[in-house]
Amino acid sequence: MSDLPLDQSLVTCLETVKRLDPDRYLTALLAPETARAKLIALYAFNTEIARVRETVSEPMLGQIRLQWWRETVDAIAKGEARGHEAAVALASAFTADEFDANGLTELIDARERDLDDEPFEDMEDLLRYCAGTSSGLMELAARAVSPDYAGAAKGVIKSAGIAYALTGLLRALPLHASQGRLYVPLSLLRQNDIDPHEIFAGKYTDGLRSVVQLYVDEARHNLKSARQARNSMAREVLPALWPASLCDAYLSVIAKPDFNPFRDAVTLPPLRLQMRLMGRKLLGRF
Repeated sequence: MSDLPLDQSLVTCLETVKRLDPDRYLTALLAPETARAKLIALYAFNTEIARVRETVSEPMLGQIRLQWWRETVDAIAKGEARGHEAAVALASAFTADEFDANGLTELIDARERDLDDEPFEDMEDLLRYCAGTSSGLMELAARAVSPDYAGAAKGVIKSAGIAYALTGLLRALPLHASQGRLYVPLSLLRQNDIDPHEIFAGKYTDGLRSVVQLYVDEARHNLKSARQARNSMAREVLPALWPASLCDAYLSVIAKPDFNPFRDAVTLPPLRLQMRLMGRKLLGRF
């Protein structure tokens, strides 16, 4: 059992999510009060496993860290919160019946791909990664806010999660390039005659510009598909999907003809994000 009091762990998680995942932080604040602690715990857990690649010096250390989280999830399922504020927060926010150990483990497994420096083979390979990470987290959040209706929204969640993941990869392109990480599939590198070293050097070539536009189009396609099917899901699930409602604003910046990811930051004023999310909540949309 961790020495941290449960309420202190949740406060620490709140600060972590606010700093490292501000979009989801804002959506969690707008969620029903009964679900906020669950969402914050989930999002804090996600920040930990999502940045393992950034915090280790070699892949083997990342494997060890992810395995520690697998064992920690198993321990929580057995009633033992331990070692980390996110673990303690998960244990305190979810009852034994609510705690989805399988879903959390699947999220960890999906994040293992971050430790592989080999590029994705093709776009389908990349989209599977997006679904496993972003859609997987969105599905866990949906079960947290509305366990009765989350299952019926699975298709909507998958598309919305892919849209948000692709948008996030575009926003993080310069960061990943500086770390020598490549999220452009081999098939697209060949098709657009792109030298990965040019990406790592921060060169925005015509080939990379074509790939960025492809990602924008794919993200918009998935977002449109999710919204077209939203009538098949209950409004109670919406808080889990609200991060995707911010994609439009980010994609509009990225799609500008003179946009350069290595020069132009894809950030928006917090007030604008808050107003958009509040509008989505009032309208019952995402």
